[in-house]
Amino acid sequence: MPDQIPGPLFVELEFAVRTYDIDFAGHVSNISYIRWLEDLRNAVLEEYYPIGPAMESGIIPTLTRTDITYRAPVLFSDAVVGRMWAGKASAVRIDLHATFTAGDRLCARAVQQGAFASIETGRPVRIPPEVLTVYRAQQMMLGG
Repeated sequence: MPDQIPGPLFVELEFAVRTYDIDFAGHVSNISYIRWLEDLRNAVLEEYYPIGPAMESGIIPTLTRTDITYRAPVLFSDAVVGRMWAGKASAVRIDLHATFTAGDRLCARAVQQGAFASIETGRPVRIPPEVLTVYRAQQMMLGG
């Protein structure tokens, strides 16, 4: 994978494959990718809009959709790099893109649709201006 940043709100994490990640076929289980996506989203939030202040302001991040395409198996001996960045964003929804690689192999791609919701009502709310400001500034910087 290239070293360039693919989009705004970018984060990158390394994942060690653990024995509990392996399924009966000796590959990383699909559920591990869901956990890794959660780790990546938490890293995005920690970097750009920490969840504590979000909750104090009465909102929480939510997911509305997850799509994963598995391209190549990950084995116990593999070191995995996960990358996540924002794609399209509107006033109330944001698409988060992710890739998982082991060495030069693209192992999986994912897209998640996210939003923020009111803790009180559970209804969608506008994406916090602090997030959109950073998103737009980074998008312009990246030439988007």
